[in-house]
Amino acid sequence: MGRRIFGTDGVRGRANEGFLSSYNLVRLAQSIGLEFINGAHRHLVVIGKDTRLSGYMVEPALTSGFISAGFDVVLVGPMPTPGIGMLVRSLRADLGIMISASHNPSYDNGIKIFGPDGYKLPDVVEKSIEKRFYEFSEDDLPPAEKLGHAKRLDDALGRYIEHVKTSFEKDIRLDGLKIVIDCAHGAAYKIAPTILWELGAEVIPIGINPDGNNINQDCGATNTVAMREAVLAHQAHVGISLDGDGDRVIFSDEKGQIVDGDQILAMIGTLWSKQGRLSDNTVVATVMSNLGLEQYFQKQGITMLRTDVGDRYVIEAMRAKNLNVGGEQSGHIILRDYGTTGDGLVAMLQVLRLLVQEKKPASHVFHVFTPILQIVNNYQYRSKELLQNPKVQESIAHAEVTLKKAGGRLLVRRSGTEPLIRLMAECEDRRVMEGMIHYVMETLAGEDHA
Repeated sequence: MGRRIFGTDGVRGRANEGFLSSYNLVRLAQSIGLEFINGAHRHLVVIGKDTRLSGYMVEPALTSGFISAGFDVVLVGPMPTPGIGMLVRSLRADLGIMISASHNPSYDNGIKIFGPDGYKLPDVVEKSIEKRFYEFSEDDLPPAEKLGHAKRLDDALGRYIEHVKTSFEKDIRLDGLKIVIDCAHGAAYKIAPTILWELGAEVIPIGINPDGNNINQDCGATNTVAMREAVLAHQAHVGISLDGDGDRVIFSDEKGQIVDGDQILAMIGTLWSKQGRLSDNTVVATVMSNLGLEQYFQKQGITMLRTDVGDRYVIEAMRAKNLNVGGEQSGHIILRDYGTTGDGLVAMLQVLRLLVQEKKPASHVFHVFTPILQIVNNYQYRSKELLQNPKVQESIAHAEVTLKKAGGRLLVRRSGTEPLIRLMAECEDRRVMEGMIHYVMETLAGEDHA
């Protein structure tokens, strides 16, 4: 049986439909719980969420399912995803659940699952949970006297704030910095401005008024226009955009110029290498990261490993080789010295530390390397088998050869979280690059069938 429930980052889809209906969420929580029952001790799961309206439906459904499976449930409310990984370890829990669809629109939702080590689940465990889901029997559930309990953890935000601040040296402060922080009306809407204020910054917060439907809407890490406009309007030193669940971050310098995850990796990788704390002097990135980043690291004597797209694959490579810095162009930055998954707030403080240390404008500090020209396009497909179409495969092969001859490359993949085919091309010759992207996009459109 192929994977049907789990994608590249947990379970995700339209809320109140399919696997994200109340009925299926209860059954899914029971299946997850039964997978992790491993003794006679009281089992514990930590559940957090972002600010989506559907969270009010997903949270109690999961709570019911876990209690039915014999788990005690700790509810923490709106909390960035990395905070759940931290709390699993802090509370010595058996599981952590983050209810979020990350950067997706408000009508979507999902769940991200953390095991007892604070890391997201490997494929083999997800497959086992799916098997339990489809072969579910109420006979596997504990008797009534073994049901779990539920309670709320009132100091969860404070615990996570202190955890994030431990990544920032105590003798460094942000006094004198005017910072715009866009919280995407999401999970970090309280925490992020508080951390910056406590460290001495003048904070201009935007995207901090969630209403259940405005998460990621014209704001956040996937739409930085509002943040950049605020930087210019307030003459701020730096702008920061988080996504809906706070596990990715994008910056702007004082001129409103965007600084993506590749530049963040370059800054942190170089800083940690100079400090002698970069494990094996190696940084993990994905196939989407710009060739310019790879060339920059080569000049610095730093090795760059590439993985498939998705922070889970970056983390798997980091764990396998015991590395401590990795991330994605999209702004997922994983610093294993401080956490088990991408953490936009921890990465934010590492970059701000560098800005304070350099005592120069952000425009002089944040643009570490010159990217090679890159185009990223998305095609919303109807047919899931489109990439298996012979004419589509032929067009992709032709474009790959053409770009390679021009010193560039092409990457075509299906998104694991949305019905999109993503195309990324890099080449110094813009004309060739745009021509090949157009050629493949036209073929996709012509061959797509419902």
